[in-house]
Amino acid sequence: MTPPVKRFLLVLLLLGHLQAADPQRFDLAKRASEIDPRAKEHPEIKFTFTDDKGKSADLQHAVVDTRVPSQGKLVIWLMAHNQGLFERISSYGYHGIQPHYSNGWFAGLTKTQYEDGSGMAIGKVRLEAATGEDFSPLVDIPKPDGMMERSLQLVRWLTKENPDGKWDQFLTADGSGLRWDKVIMSGISHGSSTAARFAMHQKVDRVVMFSGPRDNTETWQGGASATPSNRFFGFSHVLDGGWIADHYCRSWQLLQLHQHGPIVNIDTAKPPYGHTRRLITNIDVNNDSRRAHTIVVPGGKDAMGQWVYDEVFRYLFTHPVDQSGPTVPMDADCEMNQQPK
Repeated sequence: MTPPVKRFLLVLLLLGHLQAADPQRFDLAKRASEIDPRAKEHPEIKFTFTDDKGKSADLQHAVVDTRVPSQGKLVIWLMAHNQGLFERISSYGYHGIQPHYSNGWFAGLTKTQYEDGSGMAIGKVRLEAATGEDFSPLVDIPKPDGMMERSLQLVRWLTKENPDGKWDQFLTADGSGLRWDKVIMSGISHGSSTAARFAMHQKVDRVVMFSGPRDNTETWQGGASATPSNRFFGFSHVLDGGWIADHYCRSWQLLQLHQHGPIVNIDTAKPPYGHTRRLITNIDVNNDSRRAHTIVVPGGKDAMGQWVYDEVFRYLFTHPVDQSGPTVPMDADCEMNQQPK
């Protein structure tokens, strides 16, 4: 290589270094309708780009902290943006996105439609909302409006918008899809159930389920799963209505999580919680079931300035999946037969 060529390459490297941002946490946001012109509204299932007050409803969020060594994992969060959660996962060296996808379908369906006796109606709608493929006759959700495509388009946009974040590692070699083996699906409530349903269809790295899954009249949770049971982790408060009614414990057992240890109350235990996949808490919520439903995700700090359940979140998202607790019998007190009468 001649000296002029060497000098030219050195200048390029220096320029690239100067243009790179200082290591930091990047919090990014972009509307889905601005990223992909194919994105459409579906008012018939309460899925629009603006809310009733005219505020943008399709804003998507992303996070990466370049001060932390990357672990090569992408968390896809299937619920409203949660800054506390994003700060936590980025501190683990994870990337995170919150896609806006067609998740408002519940409001457009009747109880008769989703309690059709098949035990699969809601699960099929969830799968169509996640994939944009035709799984359910109850909704018509095109691919660009499903979670998979919205997530892909968001990561593509991030690859260009935030090169320091190295988002391209989550794209396939030809850029046509996501590397699902690097993806952690997560959500709370409605999002928890959809994350689990999608992971049964598409193998992913891990599933973290807060306050869920529910769908207590459905049986999809007991079907064949592309993602092995040791990769599912659940966390619930015992005053949550879904826990009291045995919705969560039922789903956890259908998902075979009892094969990986007993239910552990984190208030009286320490990590690694016997390597279990089922965690509960009875922290004081002033007997408020709504607070119980939401307190299991990062939302604030305690009097000492520490994130509530910091050790629990780290366990749920980072505990090695090949380390499991012992198989235990199914809980006889958990009502498994909840088919509609």
